[in-house]
Amino acid sequence: MLRKAIISILTLVSTFSLLSQERPNTLSESEKNEGWMLLWDGKTTEGWRGAKLDHFPTKGWSIENGVLKVHKSSGGESTNGGDIVTTRSYENFILKVDFKITEGANSGIKYFVDTNLNQGQGSAIGCEFQILDDVRHPDAKLGVKGNRTLGSLYDLIPAPEDKPYRNGDFNTAMVIVNENEVQHWLNGVKIIEYQRNNQMWQALVNYSKYKNWPNFGNADTGLLLLQDHGDEVWFRNIKIKELNN
Repeated sequence: MLRKAIISILTLVSTFSLLSQERPNTLSESEKNEGWMLLWDGKTTEGWRGAKLDHFPTKGWSIENGVLKVHKSSGGESTNGGDIVTTRSYENFILKVDFKITEGANSGIKYFVDTNLNQGQGSAIGCEFQILDDVRHPDAKLGVKGNRTLGSLYDLIPAPEDKPYRNGDFNTAMVIVNENEVQHWLNGVKIIEYQRNNQMWQALVNYSKYKNWPNFGNADTGLLLLQDHGDEVWFRNIKIKELNN
């Protein structure tokens, strides 16, 4: 029944475009009726904190005209303001985020994040919807068979080369989590589907940069994260619909 419900939800989602929404960071009446919630109000930092802080970063991020912006810095992981995470965890959900990248930029949207795993340098640990300028950033050529390109499950599963990306404009990333079934969508097109908590998943993890993190990607719940990778990236229309089993 839950699978049918997700299909129904996605049919409704495809009937409107977040990219052409006249009032970003708001919910339509139909969205409210369907159970969608704003994860960011477009004005304040409420609901978010630094991944390694108990408050929102005092540098490296800003809110400008309804856009949550990561500032350009060194190009490294969490070397300026650092990643930001939600102040509560989520289990089964549909997450939608509009993002826009500058030339050569790198960032990501993570889920099943546990901020206690990595207390040292670098980004917080979690499954990542990769955000990247595939043409200009060198990370696109690293990894295995394109598994670090835009929309990929970073360092694990590659997105297709012909994905529907709009260069120089806002794009909509969507992540669907239904227990162990996970999907990545880009601008209304499904680009990745996988299952976790099984032997094949563990084999993928063992061949990735996450092999030394215990039980990576298998948690029932986790925080959601927007990444500071030292490049200017814009986010807006951050919305979630929690799914009930």
